[in-house]
Amino acid sequence: MKRSGSADLPLHYGTVPPWLADRMMKLGTAMIEAIIIENGTDEVLRRLSDPCWFQAFGAVLGMDWHSSGITTSVMRAIQRGITPISKELGLAILGGRGKYSRQTPQELIEYSMQNGLSGEELTRTSRLTAKIDNSCLQDGFQIYLHNFVITKDGHWAVIQQGMNKQTGTARRYHWHSEELTSFFDDPHAAVVGPFQGELLNLSDSRAEKNRSGILDFMNEHPDRQQRELDSLMRARRIVLPSHHEVKPEDVVSKRLGAVLAAAWDKDFSSFSEALLMQGVGPRTVQSLALVSEVIYGGPSRFTDPARFSFAHGGKDGHPSPVPVKIYDKSISVVRKALNKAKTGNSEKLSGIKNLDRFTRYIESTSSPDADVNKLIEQEWKNSYKWGGKTVMGAAIRGDNYERHSSRYQAQKGYKKKNSNSKKAEKEDDKQLKLF
Repeated sequence: MKRSGSADLPLHYGTVPPWLADRMMKLGTAMIEAIIIENGTDEVLRRLSDPCWFQAFGAVLGMDWHSSGITTSVMRAIQRGITPISKELGLAILGGRGKYSRQTPQELIEYSMQNGLSGEELTRTSRLTAKIDNSCLQDGFQIYLHNFVITKDGHWAVIQQGMNKQTGTARRYHWHSEELTSFFDDPHAAVVGPFQGELLNLSDSRAEKNRSGILDFMNEHPDRQQRELDSLMRARRIVLPSHHEVKPEDVVSKRLGAVLAAAWDKDFSSFSEALLMQGVGPRTVQSLALVSEVIYGGPSRFTDPARFSFAHGGKDGHPSPVPVKIYDKSISVVRKALNKAKTGNSEKLSGIKNLDRFTRYIESTSSPDADVNKLIEQEWKNSYKWGGKTVMGAAIRGDNYERHSSRYQAQKGYKKKNSNSKKAEKEDDKQLKLF
């Protein structure tokens, strides 16, 4: 995964509401813990170094599935969750956005002293990655976020992001210590951002002559120094559109269809429920199947991150509001499975793992195709039953995105209670058993 590709990221502004930020922290941390239990801390680094996986991870946590905001919000969420248990996990997330990024060197020195590592070498690494992406890679983006993820063995990954206000885009850069032999010859695990045409990249191996030319500048003609073209986008590349809504072309319908079949089809749902626990209804199974895939799925599964937004919706209402009650049930199931696994009983955690295998089996044998537009309609229709929320407010009966957005704008500036009838509230209570 040293070179895992690139992606286009529309630049979005705004904040993550507390009700979502706390849930992102809980579920994201639990998923990281599950990866560590199954495959160790190095696997966490490999996945964070994969831009496609990272985008799917953010989508399954309820963030805007395609935007630059995934980077800052996801890293902050798992940093909050992992820091209190860093010693237990053998993994730490340092740095952050703005002023916090400048604290990374001191944090690395402290972490190194606690774990017998070379603080000087790691600090140099942190500064070099930022310097190269800001200076050697002249692509118009200024770094504003720098996270250094490190294990107690000294293995590391760096996720940092730059902003280009003129184009309204962001670019995410991924670094990974695995197989890194030089900071100046193809060092990135990935570069994530919009394709900008020509750029100057002196960290690419093909720029060795350029670097030599710079050193020989006083003796050689400047014409020898040639610009490099689109050098870090040769491998996997995921292009994320600027539109907010999830469209059928954004999703591999066969993959999503397998998830829906495992959750809702009577021929499969009873078996998928048995993999987890009694009382887990189809809508929660739908979420957990996508969570399971992010934890256990291979790299080829994450080329359509929009699909993972059908786990817990999106804070902006695309494809649907965040179903808070479903989200809480997902957190509960994964956390209980982790707690049992830590005491030597891995049956429940194996059930989550087998759910991913089961949906892939359905995909390969039954070939179901999901109707994305119909699913979005159904998610909105049932959102109020599942405690649906967006940054625009709580979903009510009969909402679609346009009505939800209009109602929020009309209510902006004052509080207004949900106008559901008592009959609707009773129906909500009945629906609890279906989660």
